[in-house]
Amino acid sequence: MHRVGSAGNTSNSSRPRKEKRLTYVLNDADDTKHSAGVNCLAVLKSLGADGCDYLFTGSRDGTLKRWALMEDAATCSTTFESHVDWVNDAVLAGDNTLVSCSSDTTLKTWNCLTDGTCTRTLRQHSDYVTCLAAAEKNSNIVASGGLGGEVFVWDLESALVPLSKSGDAMEEDSPNGISGSGNSLPITSLHTISSSNSISTHTNQSNGYVPIAAKGHKESVYALAMSDSGTLLVSGGTEKVVRVWDPRTGSKTMKLRGHTDNIRTLLLDSTGRLCLSGSSDSMIRLWDLGQQRCVHSYAVHTDSVWALASTPTFSHVYSGGRDLSLYLTDLATRESLLLCTGEHPILQLALQDDNIWVATSDSSINRWPVEGRNPQKVFQRGGSFLAGNLSFSRARVSLEGSTPVPVYKEPTLIIPGTPGIVQHEILNNRRNVLTKDTFGSVKLWEISRGIVIENYGKVSFEEKKEELFEMVSIPAWFTVDTRLGSLSIHLDTPQCFSAEMYSTDLNIIGKPEDDKVNLARETLKGLLAHWLAKRKQRFGSQPSANGDVSSGKDISHRSLTHSRIEVDFNAENDAMVYPPFEFSTVFPPSIITQGSHGGPWRKKITDLDGTEDEKDFPFWCLDCVLNNRLPPRENTKCSFYLHPCEGSTVQILTQGKLSAPRILRIQKVVNYVIEKMVLDKPVDGINTDGTFASGLVGGQLTHTVVGDGSFRSGFKPWQKLKPAIEILCNNQVLSPDMSLATVRGYIWKKSEDLILNYRVVQGR
Repeated sequence: MHRVGSAGNTSNSSRPRKEKRLTYVLNDADDTKHSAGVNCLAVLKSLGADGCDYLFTGSRDGTLKRWALMEDAATCSTTFESHVDWVNDAVLAGDNTLVSCSSDTTLKTWNCLTDGTCTRTLRQHSDYVTCLAAAEKNSNIVASGGLGGEVFVWDLESALVPLSKSGDAMEEDSPNGISGSGNSLPITSLHTISSSNSISTHTNQSNGYVPIAAKGHKESVYALAMSDSGTLLVSGGTEKVVRVWDPRTGSKTMKLRGHTDNIRTLLLDSTGRLCLSGSSDSMIRLWDLGQQRCVHSYAVHTDSVWALASTPTFSHVYSGGRDLSLYLTDLATRESLLLCTGEHPILQLALQDDNIWVATSDSSINRWPVEGRNPQKVFQRGGSFLAGNLSFSRARVSLEGSTPVPVYKEPTLIIPGTPGIVQHEILNNRRNVLTKDTFGSVKLWEISRGIVIENYGKVSFEEKKEELFEMVSIPAWFTVDTRLGSLSIHLDTPQCFSAEMYSTDLNIIGKPEDDKVNLARETLKGLLAHWLAKRKQRFGSQPSANGDVSSGKDISHRSLTHSRIEVDFNAENDAMVYPPFEFSTVFPPSIITQGSHGGPWRKKITDLDGTEDEKDFPFWCLDCVLNNRLPPRENTKCSFYLHPCEGSTVQILTQGKLSAPRILRIQKVVNYVIEKMVLDKPVDGINTDGTFASGLVGGQLTHTVVGDGSFRSGFKPWQKLKPAIEILCNNQVLSPDMSLATVRGYIWKKSEDLILNYRVVQGR
């Protein structure tokens, strides 16, 4: 598991509090498919004779999905979206509650048979939550384990969201389903828990629920299992021991040693007497908890064992892991059989009658026919081997070349996913990102619209990157990562407001071509267009004269001097979204962000209902979209000197330093030079017909009109020609289309102020 940056402030340090981030996750494919590896599976059996079974899947793309299962098809009926990082595990508690856990440090509960609304967010962990366990016959009890050695036992009926630190309101899921879930310990959490000093129930939180803590793990927990009645809990992790607890009190009852590496998966039989464990040491062990010892060990795999599933009678175990293989082992006779081999490590298994569902680090999910109700049938096909009891015995067999042949070649059903993005490059124009996915397809995205504008197919990523190179310099106004299998675009204030372009370069029709367009401001307007429309329907809010928003839910007043916000008077104070910033409503992106209350949340832009306010959104984001205010930006200007070329007889126009916007075109500098040469000194060396005395002709100039409306003396009407000027930098002639920033970045290449030279072009 990898670390990931938080969507908010990540530490309790004394540094100034960082403003909250706004992220949007792009999606160009069918929302009914996962776009990253599937970490967990849960099967819900139908209650009625005519009802269908459901499969729940949780993915590294941050979402869970519900699939209606037919004999030869699986249909995605709901996507559960609220976690802001990988979903690591999911369990069913009773007939209608789904509980999930995530690297965003939260657990979430969902009504699993409805439309996918998150019903509660549970915060107690201070690090990634890696695993869950539920009690089959006590649907209220769920245990969670994670990095940092934390294990908590939750009573779902009592588990109102834990209270925040004093002074903050209690975090509850708002009616619109937004529910915080953060990558780091958010300010609404109760405590920071050190790895060696977990906590038990706090008595000072009189009206806030706190789960029972199972104290004792000194290192990270990766596996949990609970007995059907909820009276026994086992846990395992990097300490290489199986710990046994009483979940009702959080007290330790025993510790079982035997594995030599991280314990990754655990199972308990229905009585809670027998326990199966799978480890990174490649071994499966069977423990008798009554005797407090390991009764069998099985050398079946050649690499880490990451997933186990047993038959209802606990007579056989299905196992999978890093060696890409699925095995069936008879626990009594030690007979093992290779069922199938895939292309990806197996992360979790779920039995459904005679079939088994296999989740891997790929975004697709496979169903294999394994005679789950009568596994002995499979052994009749032959090809089995006897599992040794030492890990190297299995490795030696594989080295000798007697590799078992898989029983099954093809799955009976594949739930396809979309290929996740594995490589990306932000192009110099800072509006396009080039990506490559797990299928090898290379695509070009326009991030200000959230769409793929070119699918190049399977081509060389590096060659395409070189081919698309443009010599332009635009500030880095966003950052990107592909941790969720999709492009996540991160906007952080004030850096995100550093990039501007002229409207003509964005082909915005009906806007003066020299109008400057702030890319982040227009992107935010595009992202929140649906929210703004819903807000106006709800509150009829209109910006008032002083720029503050008048609505049913006012944005609370912040001192403008304190937050150093300035109004961008250049842009119209409107909600109009220009075409280069219109996001797709067919494949809408999802927003991940957080406001003043609760932790980070995630939602599709089309699912926002207009009630969200500064409790949900960062203040800077609302201030930009509603009040047209941008924070002060640095480095929007470029200082330069303008001198005649060496040896040139052209007059010196200016001695001092000039300053202009970074995006100013060299053509404007040419015009400036012409105006200074021609208009400021109309007599020296200029004939009355408007050409240089030497006969040189020049380019067109914009009209300059004197007070009485007539043209400047000495000139005939303006179709006459003007001198041709070239601008140079480091003795290189500059294209008129280049910006000052591009010249500075690619031609000047020095930290000191830019020096430009000008000369009259001879012979034109």
